[in-house]
Amino acid sequence: MTTKQHLTERIGNLLKESKLSVTETRTKILELFMKSSGALEHSDFEKLTGKSFDRVTVYRTLQTFLDKGIIHSIPTTDTSIRYALCKSECSEHDHHDHHVHFKCEECGNTICLDETDVPQIQLPKGYAAHNVEVIVSGVCKSCK
Repeated sequence: MTTKQHLTERIGNLLKESKLSVTETRTKILELFMKSSGALEHSDFEKLTGKSFDRVTVYRTLQTFLDKGIIHSIPTTDTSIRYALCKSECSEHDHHDHHVHFKCEECGNTICLDETDVPQIQLPKGYAAHNVEVIVSGVCKSCK
């Protein structure tokens, strides 16, 4: 089996496990995620494919993937949103996005630091955290 066939099979299985139909747009977007070394922005899909994807279709596809636990969003200091693939333990009703993200100040690449846990936060009595997002900025090993 070639690498391309293996990737196509992985994508098909992921969509079927998530109870989603296999469409050209979903397949292409997941292919980009699987080939990417970092997080992607909405605008990256047009740039990386050379195709003119309908922005609404891309937005809806990303939202569906978020809802199904296929991808997670990464906050940024500007108005953009970046997305990355979730690990296999995420599901539609149970996201496990408990890791730190690193953003390179030189190239702008954002990656998930899966081996780095989010530090425990001690909140004052009466407070309850629902989400903790940690972004470390600096220079990646490629730009160093």
